[in-house]
Amino acid sequence: MIPTHIDTWQMTRPGELLRTQIPMPELRSGDAVVKISGCGVCHTDLSYFYLGVPTIQEPPLSLGHEVSGIVIGGEPSMIGKEVIVPAVIPCGECELCSSGRSNRCLSQQMPGYSMGIYGGFSSHIVVPAKFLCPADNRGDIPLSHLCAVADAVTTPYQAALRAGLAPGDLAIVIGATGGIGSFMTQVAKAMGCRAVIAIGRNEEKLAKIRKYGADFTINLSGLSPKDVKDQLRQFCNDNGLSSTHGWKIFEATGTKDGQDLALSLLSYTGTLVVLGYGTDKTTYMLSRLMAFDAEIIGTWGCPPEKYPEVLEMCIDGRVSLEPFVEERPMSEIAQVFEQAHRGDLRRRVILVPDF
Repeated sequence: MIPTHIDTWQMTRPGELLRTQIPMPELRSGDAVVKISGCGVCHTDLSYFYLGVPTIQEPPLSLGHEVSGIVIGGEPSMIGKEVIVPAVIPCGECELCSSGRSNRCLSQQMPGYSMGIYGGFSSHIVVPAKFLCPADNRGDIPLSHLCAVADAVTTPYQAALRAGLAPGDLAIVIGATGGIGSFMTQVAKAMGCRAVIAIGRNEEKLAKIRKYGADFTINLSGLSPKDVKDQLRQFCNDNGLSSTHGWKIFEATGTKDGQDLALSLLSYTGTLVVLGYGTDKTTYMLSRLMAFDAEIIGTWGCPPEKYPEVLEMCIDGRVSLEPFVEERPMSEIAQVFEQAHRGDLRRRVILVPDF
């Protein structure tokens, strides 16, 4: 039975949360009602909550865009199915959607940002059924954990595709110890990179990522960009890799320091993909880009049709979810936000509804 209301945690304004009930929206043809099993906490949520980064839907609204759950109503062919809700839901009809760039559809809806007042830190959510990713063959992976596929894993996958990542490449992940960066490292290795270099500041997390895709790690503490580049070149020379050209760099921190480092590493025929979100500005002499014959690429989300490919990587073990996520009851949302904002979390937190 479809409930008449949705239990939710609303951001009433930046910095304030309220447990409340909101109306179940009127269902349109093709809609699905998803009972939420888990919703991941992303740093984008924290940007809205702590930094006042504006959402398309002005507060009050429910945040949260990494959602998995079970369809309980709406589109008959989907009822009873376990699904992942894409973080970016396109219209499916415009020129961008038709050209394969539906992740940047200008009419897109994103839970917790531009889907009216509705988001993932709730008991239920209503979305177009045709864009849902079924999770029929998830094996022993908890359905709640699969919410991380929406954004945390699919965004790195799309970044890898945008970079043209291919077997034999050298990938460098800046912020490899973070929520997006740890999955970027795994995705790069899963796609056949000859070597993946993970860069971060937390030695405990760097040691962990060496077990999950990183061939070499660099702890940034006390190092200048030149020091980092020297270590990279030494690794390349020692392992028969190019120390001068063709590096594929993924900036996953969204910080000015991370972006400045990424730009300093960009060299001949290199590619830099920016997938971490932040509000700081940085500077770069574009003539260097010309002289290097290099590329800087932005990437946003992932088209829904590519979700099954990413899900398969998680199911067959090429990408590991369990070591990098943990569940908390959704009633602890305020504490989790604060811990994430302070940088105290060791894993990506998945909030499980307990209304």
